[in-house]
Amino acid sequence: MKKRLASVKRKTKETDITVNLTIGGSGRSNIDTGIGILDHMLELFSFHGLFDLDLKAKGDLKIDIHHTNEDIGIVLGDAFKKALGDKKGIRRYGDILLPMDEALMLAAVDCSGRPYFVWEVALPQPKVGTWDSELAEDFFRALAVHGGLTLHLRLLSGVNTHHIVEAAFKACARALRAAIAPDPRETGVPSTKGTLT
Repeated sequence: MKKRLASVKRKTKETDITVNLTIGGSGRSNIDTGIGILDHMLELFSFHGLFDLDLKAKGDLKIDIHHTNEDIGIVLGDAFKKALGDKKGIRRYGDILLPMDEALMLAAVDCSGRPYFVWEVALPQPKVGTWDSELAEDFFRALAVHGGLTLHLRLLSGVNTHHIVEAAFKACARALRAAIAPDPRETGVPSTKGTLT
């Protein structure tokens, strides 16, 4: 697949985030968010999506993790949207049933340009380490909305909150990897409208 690159920077009074993203890369990552568990999940996301990802974030962590967590989703979504451009030649749709020990996650994505997000994931525990597990939903919503993605995440089984969250990140990455892969029979934009922007 031809590499597609994007660089996005976002600075507010709450966060300062820089993302360099290569779609169709090798899965290499260099991530520093100041939130250990989120670093780990984004490394998994990069590896399983074969996205090269350099991401640096400084946020008001002394107040709350929420701002940084959500803003990373925003910037990463913006980077995906920018890197995909007009979306010529991609498959557009991707899905997977991904097992992570006892957890089984369904992820389905449409690079439609029409943001929509469905989260049907019950999280048994409120924390994964020091990270509020409900922040997973906020991250993926921001990614979908700013990436122009229709994204469904549905938990089919699971009791371990860490496994469930990890399955969500891996499944989303694998579904995106399938959706943005080249379709050798598609010469234009995969839409009867002629556009996915």
